[in-house]
Amino acid sequence: PHNQGLSRQEAEARARRALKIVGLDGWEERPPQCLSLGQKRRAALAGVLAAECGVLVLDEPTSGLDPRGRAEVARHLAGLEQTRIIATHDLDLVRRICTHAAVLVAAEVVTCGPVDAVLNDEALLERAGLLVREE
Repeated sequence: PHNQGLSRQEAEARARRALKIVGLDGWEERPPQCLSLGQKRRAALAGVLAAECGVLVLDEPTSGLDPRGRAEVARHLAGLEQTRIIATHDLDLVRRICTHAAVLVAAEVVTCGPVDAVLNDEALLERAGLLVREE
């Protein structure tokens, strides 16, 4: 928000609102080294939300998180009004918060459409390395 030319007061107000959205209100003074990985991800998301952009582009927002952390991040992302473009291998996240999905193989879009249609194509998911069949 400072880079957007906002006053210190408005920037801090946006930061407080963003921290509340991600469930970290009251944590403004906590040192980063005292945060869990999930809390750090949520704090980073708050930093982006404070800019109040219309479109969020996120790369693997749940990578490295335990199931609880993935669920928390998904819950916060699902509640956002902004358009979300998410690059991820987390198909549960995609099913939970996305309406449409695109699958890339070797940096080429091989399909896109409604989430259910895309994620129910097991042959495609296997070819893309998103589904591994047990033998």
